Amino acid sequence: MVELTEILQLSPSVALRPEPFGALAYHFGNRRLTFLKRPELVQVVSSLNGTDPLKDVLQKCQIPEPKWDVFTKAIASLMKADMIHSLSPGKTSQKEPHND
Repeated sequence: MVELTEILQLSPSVALRPEPFGALAYHFGNRRLTFLKRPELVQVVSSLNGTDPLKDVLQKCQIPEPKWDVFTKAIASLMKADMIHSLSPGKTSQKEPHND
């Protein structure tokens, strides 16, 4: 679960490509392609600058507080895909373990 106090950043290995529906996120390291289907989510993900807590980013993007739970779940999913990293002390990206 992502906490609102976490400081997050888009992985440097990820590129966002704007699309009419939102954006495509491509990870050049693991070659994963993820569809961001809401322009508001694209705005939030693009605003993860590695210095502001998630709560501040959601407020700056004018996301209504009742919708924050939906956004934190989407961000947690992007963290599992290694698209977003936590920079908060004691936190790590929520990557799924590889079974090679």
